[in-house]
Formats: sequence, structure tokens, C-alpha cells
Amino acid sequence: AFDKTIAKDNSLAVGFFQRGFVHLQLEMYEEALSDYHMAFSHLRKNPFIDYKQLGLRHILYAWEVLYSTAAAQCRLQQWQEARVTLDKAVVWRPEGRTAVLDLALERVQDHLFLEPMQVPLGEFFRPRKKEVEQLDSKDFLGKPKVISSIIPNDEYIGFEPLRPQKQSFYEPSVDTLR
Repeated sequence: AFDKTIAKDNSLAVGFFQRGFVHLQLEMYEEALSDYHMAFSHLRKNPFIDYKQLGLRHILYAWEVLYSTAAAQCRLQQWQEARVTLDKAVVWRPEGRTAVLDLALERVQDHLFLEPMQVPLGEFFRPRKKEVEQLDSKDFLGKPKVISSIIPNDEYIGFEPLRPQKQSFYEPSVDTLR
């Protein structure tokens, strides 16, 4: 399902983030690491992305993505890279989250695995009802109309390519003037 979602919107950072979590659970550590890198790059240097506007009641923070990246690096025995990633997460963290990252740095120093962050259980992407209703096809053009020419001597009604113009073609006829 995440593969299909990402195929439809390849810049959906939360899709990569969630797929990375699933890859970690399936012990596909290289794929998880790749997904976390993609999620971070799709944050486009923003500290977070709020997905509430799209119908997912979750805010994806850059520090969470980096923390999960470090968790994947720990599973791959890349302890030094995990430490560097966590140091980077400290820069991106909001105030008051230092305890979580300090504990993670200690665990990495002791070569202990980190548990990755995830979207809270039970949170699903549900677009608002108004947006789903608008997915029905609409006829914006309406019914076709035949429009006649505004040129007084033109008796043709319909559609055709441009015709060569004749001398005195745009002058009103004698009958029109009466």
C-alpha cells in the first residue's frame, strides 16, 4: 500500500517515513535506511510537515525522521553514522525533546538498538468529506452551443477553419440598412 501511495505522490515524506518503519519491522534494513533518507530529503529543510490539512492527523518532524534513520543505522551496525545522525537530530529538535535524544545518544554509545519513531497507531489518512465529494466528474464546459457569426453578410452557422475574406464582405447589406 505504501508503494502505491509513493508511486502516486513521490514527494510524500510521511509515506516514505511509514514505509521505512515497515521495512525495519520486516528486517529490510537497507530499504528502511533508504526510505528514511528519502523522507528527510522530502521535508525540504523544513523542521516539520503538518499533514492535518490533507486528512492525516499527524505532524512529521525532521528530528523524528533523523532519529528513525539512526535506528536503521544501528541495525546495520553503523554506530558512528548513527551518532552523527543523532547529533544532526539534536539541531532539528524542538525545545523540550532533549531527554529523548540524550538517551538515544547514550544507547548508541553502548551499542544498543534504538526503537524507531512511527505515526501513532490508529491514525489513518482520511481526506475531508468535502474533498472526496469533489472527486466526482463535473462538466465544466456545459452543453455545446452553435454560435453564428457577428459579421453582417456571413450566413454560415457552425464551425470551420478561417475562410479567405472577400472585398466588401464586412459592409452591411442594403437589406440590413433598411
